[in-house]
Amino acid sequence: MTAKMRAAGLLAAGMTAALLLAGCSGGTSSSAPTEAASGEPQKGGTVHMLQNADFSYLDPARGWDGGVNAFYRLLYRGLTMQAAGDADDPNAIVPDLAESLGTASDDGLTWTYTLKDDLAFDNGDPITSAEVKFGISRAWDPQIGIGSPYLKNVIDAPADYEGPYVSGDIPTIETPDEKTIVFHLKEPFPEFDNVLAQSNAVPFPVGTGGGDEFINDVIASGPYTLDSYTPGSTIKLVRNEHWSADTDDVRKAYPDAWQFDMGIDAATIEERMIAGQGDDVNAIAGKISGAALPRIQTPELQERAIKAPAFCTTYMSMNTTTAPFDDVRVRQAVNWALDRTTVQNASGGNQLADVATTIIPPAVNGHRDFDLYPATDEGGNAEEAQALLAEAGLADGFEFTLDIRSQPAMQAQAEAVQESLEKVGITVNLNVIDTAIYYETIATPAKQNDAAITGWCPDWASSASTFIPPLFDGAMITEKGNQNLAQLNDPAVNERIAEVRAMTDVDEANAAWGDLDEQIMELAPIAPLVFENGIFLPGTNIAGYFPSTNMTDLTIIGLKDPSKG
Repeated sequence: MTAKMRAAGLLAAGMTAALLLAGCSGGTSSSAPTEAASGEPQKGGTVHMLQNADFSYLDPARGWDGGVNAFYRLLYRGLTMQAAGDADDPNAIVPDLAESLGTASDDGLTWTYTLKDDLAFDNGDPITSAEVKFGISRAWDPQIGIGSPYLKNVIDAPADYEGPYVSGDIPTIETPDEKTIVFHLKEPFPEFDNVLAQSNAVPFPVGTGGGDEFINDVIASGPYTLDSYTPGSTIKLVRNEHWSADTDDVRKAYPDAWQFDMGIDAATIEERMIAGQGDDVNAIAGKISGAALPRIQTPELQERAIKAPAFCTTYMSMNTTTAPFDDVRVRQAVNWALDRTTVQNASGGNQLADVATTIIPPAVNGHRDFDLYPATDEGGNAEEAQALLAEAGLADGFEFTLDIRSQPAMQAQAEAVQESLEKVGITVNLNVIDTAIYYETIATPAKQNDAAITGWCPDWASSASTFIPPLFDGAMITEKGNQNLAQLNDPAVNERIAEVRAMTDVDEANAAWGDLDEQIMELAPIAPLVFENGIFLPGTNIAGYFPSTNMTDLTIIGLKDPSKG
């Protein structure tokens, strides 16, 4: 995300509700899952993942959501990465291809990294600083670079630079020798190690990956390589014989192979995971729906069930550039009218979701409790909503189109929104979009409708700096891959985002992000809905599984008994 859940961040639906958009939460070990699949992973066998839809993209320059980001960790490596899911602090940033985290210059404008020895792609070619530079520069390509925006936002590229295929070499990333790479930034950015842990900051052989080359095939640098891909149906990964565990402190790569079985109905996935038969003893999937909760109360299933806390915010964005949502009073009226408890119930009840009244969730550093639109005992506040609608000249209400994924949980949430807004004369028309193209559609301003339900998780744990700016900075609105779905371009908000970004004290910045959360909610470009927890049901032969509603670490999962896989 994306996020996207992208929600935030752009996710596959069987995993969508479970392995949400881009990022994580808070900066302490308390954000780690409190439970995991029992047993010790052993080397060998095949792990299956059951999911409703395909991944957004195999190419990490294009994809950017929690589900595909977890997948990318099996295929690709960067200079840095998020720590393992079972680490004391799974949200920490650690070295990957680099020998250590970066060394910043005194003025904070230059960061230097040194590569480890004996690094190679899946074809045996060495990975040097030139390949790292080339892979990172793909983020600027106007067609390919639609994934994570942080490289482009932070690195000081020429204003007219359009990636290696169009513009050639990027002069602000230097490679003085095969092991050294130097980045020049626009301004000091103390979290630059986190930027290089993004999914698009990975190496590729110089000259590869242009056009649609990486749509159906890729070049891997991680422990697995692509064996076969049938879009919408199956992805199989096998070991990359040129990956060396001696150079990788995070990825354990226990299985001999991974198989992603896609295009399966969400209800069928739940039936299979509950039954736990055949190859499904070696399978994982997204979180259990609220409808299935009563069925997993047996002692046997409770022993398998694992709960993960909420890291992300599910919300409804409103397009502030077109009527009626170009009027702040209308957006505020929607926030007053929403019965968030109804949405909570549609999300599985209080076991699976908490009501959201802020943008930043409680697990993320920078969260501050407030509620600008408190509900009455009846749910929502129709009186406040109708007064604002009357002021806006819409006393008789209005209608709008709401984009949603073709996924049962989101459709239930949308119907709850429909029901509560109908009470104040607002008619919501649902536009159901296939999950595989959902995030691409709503992240293209020319294609999005009046509003959309999605979600967001921060892209790294140490601060809310990856929560507020992508969603609300007017400077980050793009023609493709746009995460500011509300298209909010408020000068005061933009100015404050720039001020907080410039703060070098993370604690001070986080307090400022919490204040800015409230400032933005006064403008009501979105309506926060719920913070979604997750209950997962891995197969009985799965070990090393630490599920997350944000990004489950696939690289440490294995089988208890590989002979069964």
